[in-house]
Amino acid sequence: MFFPKQLSKPVPEFILTQVKSKGLEMSDDIQIQVLGRDDMAVLEDIRPDTFDNPIIPEQAKAFLASDLHKIVVALDQGQVIGMASGVFMLHPDKEPAFFINEVGVHKDYQRCGIGLRLARALLVLVKADGDPDIWLATEDNNAAARGLYRSLGARETTGIVVYDWGHAMDED
Repeated sequence: MFFPKQLSKPVPEFILTQVKSKGLEMSDDIQIQVLGRDDMAVLEDIRPDTFDNPIIPEQAKAFLASDLHKIVVALDQGQVIGMASGVFMLHPDKEPAFFINEVGVHKDYQRCGIGLRLARALLVLVKADGDPDIWLATEDNNAAARGLYRSLGARETTGIVVYDWGHAMDED
């Protein structure tokens, strides 16, 4: 049975090797790093508007401390300029599945392949200990995201309707 575990920083060599082997060259300027429980300081230097909202320190500490949550960041000279994150979802009658919560890159760095590198690194990280089912959702009019996920071999499905309580789906 597969069960997720916390990996340590920086990006393990197997992730860098896998990302490079997909035809991507790692930039000398942009570094990809897996964050773990001891990496709160990395989230203290984020280019404004990289995340949807300001970091809430208590939430970030809890996120990083959990073996179920994963985050990979892109750094430009130590400043976070992109991220990909998700969470393992557990259920009594199913194997763990991984939900990709977000892949985001600051607008000044978009269309440079950073989102692709982040998403690939997150996928490799999640599959390191097994082969869980992985899923995500995006807006139907988000052509860039849909193209990114298709390029990574994801299967696009239809017929899903999203409901929310408490404004979970509101755009900021």
